[in-house]
Amino acid sequence: MNNFYSDPESFYYPRWLTPALRSAVAVNPVVVLTGARQVGKSTLLRQSEPFRSWRYHTLDDFDVLEQVRVHPQSLWAGAKEVVLDEVQRAPELLSAVKRAVDEEPDRRFLLSGSANLMLMRQVSESLAGRAVYFVLHPMTLGELQGQPPGDLVHESLQQHWPDEGTLAEAPPDPTLLMLRGFMPRLLALASPTDWLRWWEGYVATYLERDLRQISQIDSLVDFRRVMAFLALRCGQLLNQSEVSRDAGMSQPTVHRYVNLLEASHLFDRLPSYAASRTTRLVKAPRSFWTDPGLAVFLAGYFDEAALRQSREYGHFFETLIYLHLRVQVDMLTPRGRLFFWRTQQGSEVDFVVEQGRHVLGIEVKLTTRPGYQHIDGLRRFLKEHEQASGGLLVHGGSQIRRLDENIVAIPWTLLAGSAPLAIDGLNSGE
Repeated sequence: MNNFYSDPESFYYPRWLTPALRSAVAVNPVVVLTGARQVGKSTLLRQSEPFRSWRYHTLDDFDVLEQVRVHPQSLWAGAKEVVLDEVQRAPELLSAVKRAVDEEPDRRFLLSGSANLMLMRQVSESLAGRAVYFVLHPMTLGELQGQPPGDLVHESLQQHWPDEGTLAEAPPDPTLLMLRGFMPRLLALASPTDWLRWWEGYVATYLERDLRQISQIDSLVDFRRVMAFLALRCGQLLNQSEVSRDAGMSQPTVHRYVNLLEASHLFDRLPSYAASRTTRLVKAPRSFWTDPGLAVFLAGYFDEAALRQSREYGHFFETLIYLHLRVQVDMLTPRGRLFFWRTQQGSEVDFVVEQGRHVLGIEVKLTTRPGYQHIDGLRRFLKEHEQASGGLLVHGGSQIRRLDENIVAIPWTLLAGSAPLAIDGLNSGE
């Protein structure tokens, strides 16, 4: 695990999203990059070319905010390429950006923020037809290890399956990774005590600062309680009535709090996949925190033993997979869409990737010995959806194993981009 703890201030971890951002700014006047606070947006923009050579302003600076109020055009006077960071603090700036690119189409703006700017009415109205949007997620294991992203999801959608075999190195135990989390600043902290202190400060900063920029919260204590109940339901169906009952507050209030968490890129609602002949499908979304470390912290598991023994341990592992799958799906061109599938009769598949007419089912099992008994849900899903390419069984072991005609068991590190496809052992697949 020691290779995970480099100092982010002394060594920059290249992000897989950077090439897509470079391509986008070459042809679009405005590119919008959002993501949770501390996910690494500012570091990417200040360390990666070409953005490190652009004029940079952050609206966390009160002097810059004054410029926005008095004379926003002065922020890019004499510069054709400008980064404006934390723009959610002054959404009125977007009207001036719109005028600037309308008057000079060769100008380039990269706008960054911790809130989902697509949900802000001022942004959607001001930049309609002028901007493309990207989300930077917490770091993947592959990024931490300096590995390229790989194309496992893309290849699987095309029915190009990895060869059978056994990884030369066993995947790392996910427990400490889930306990720590994947925010870049955590990489410099080597002990669980330090991780806990960091997450404690992160949540306090989010509650006391970021939320008040987005919306008025009646009670920070109540909001913190909702976060804890959502963390204990991570990876499960989201029933806001149950959360409302357990938290002791109204359902409209819980609904508003969930929307705020989603707008700040800390929480996702994964929709049900409905393109099915099955008439009785579960419609409620599944709930996921975007960083498993945050979910584990909010749920109150502060050490390795407690996390291993928790009844939510399997769901936290699914959250780890969700992070890496979300990154991989967003990197597809065109971007893929992510769902889950569950019938009211009990058949289920943890994740469904859809890209155009290509569909892939993905089941997650916290086992080191994947077998045929683990793919019942995938087989039922493929029978219901004849257009599906096949399925992947993501597990905690080292084997890549063909379990059915179009179902392959893979170690979770292959999806995370951290394990090379050079393998030893079993006979090669097709």
